[in-house]
Amino acid sequence: MLNLDTHILIHAVQGTLTHHEEKLLSNQQWSLCSMVFWEIAKLAEKGRIKLDLNHPELLRLLSHVQVWPIDRDLCLTLGKLDFKSDPADELIAASSILYNIPLVTRDKTILKSKVVPFAKI
Repeated sequence: MLNLDTHILIHAVQGTLTHHEEKLLSNQQWSLCSMVFWEIAKLAEKGRIKLDLNHPELLRLLSHVQVWPIDRDLCLTLGKLDFKSDPADELIAASSILYNIPLVTRDKTILKSKVVPFAKI
């Protein structure tokens, strides 16, 4: 199983994943921190992305995705992070730590972490 950050999910919906990302995601079950829904809603509201939470391809993909809740355990895991970023990125990264699920991200700040598990081919 892999944990996808918001932008990886958006690229998957839009068909703009890199070859490496496509290969990585092709044979794995996906998971998301529920914060991803909020981030997509806000990005759509601001006009930064052209899809929203009702996009048909997003809905199709989400029907096969494990969603991790924002709960007390996740919030306690935030204290284990070795980087500072926006709250959405911190919650997404913390979900990978809490559930020990490798994260797929392009975010340079998160990728510098020594405690977040990352996906590898």
